[in-house]
Amino acid sequence: MITLYSAATPNGYKASIALEELGLEYKLKPIDLGAGEQKQNWFLDLNPNGRIPVIIDHGTDDFAVFESGAILTYLAEKTGRLIPSAPKEKSITIQWLMFQMGGLGPMQGQAHVFFRYFPEKIESVVSRYQNETRRLYGVLNRRLGESRYLAGNDYSIADIANWTWVRSHDWAGVSLDGLDALQAWHAEIAARPAVQRGLLQPPRAIDGDSTVKAGQKMVQR
Repeated sequence: MITLYSAATPNGYKASIALEELGLEYKLKPIDLGAGEQKQNWFLDLNPNGRIPVIIDHGTDDFAVFESGAILTYLAEKTGRLIPSAPKEKSITIQWLMFQMGGLGPMQGQAHVFFRYFPEKIESVVSRYQNETRRLYGVLNRRLGESRYLAGNDYSIADIANWTWVRSHDWAGVSLDGLDALQAWHAEIAARPAVQRGLLQPPRAIDGDSTVKAGQKMVQR
């Protein structure tokens, strides 16, 4: 059993989608970000940085893993799925995962903040982050014009990581128009049943703990 501490964000959905894709049973504990639950001492003991998601692997001495990219890598290597075993192919997967962690996530995250939340609309700042997000989408589009998935012919954690951010492009005010390969990839992944289930974990409204058996509907406790 794995416990997932998460919220309805692009990074949060990475973990729940991976758990669903891998068919792992997990207990969902939604974190109320608005109430600052992620900054409470008990949570900081799990992740000193006070960010979601976090998983606890109870089958491995209650081992805690934080940072969404680290969680994806841990789960993939634990199960031997969604990541290649050959060094070259594995490296390509990790490269595209790091592209999201170091580029797309931080840049689009700032686009979200300054486009949606920041009290003062500073157009030059909004444009800076929207334009950089769009540039990064172009990098993905070029890659996907050459390859079905980001790491090659097989769907991987690199796709999960980047897809959860591309999915929220409207929230950043960034269009996918003209990025045909990216749009086709986005639609293909959106149609995957495990992805659709993962987007329900957690729901947008905080409604208590849930035990989830991958592939099944959430059961309230």
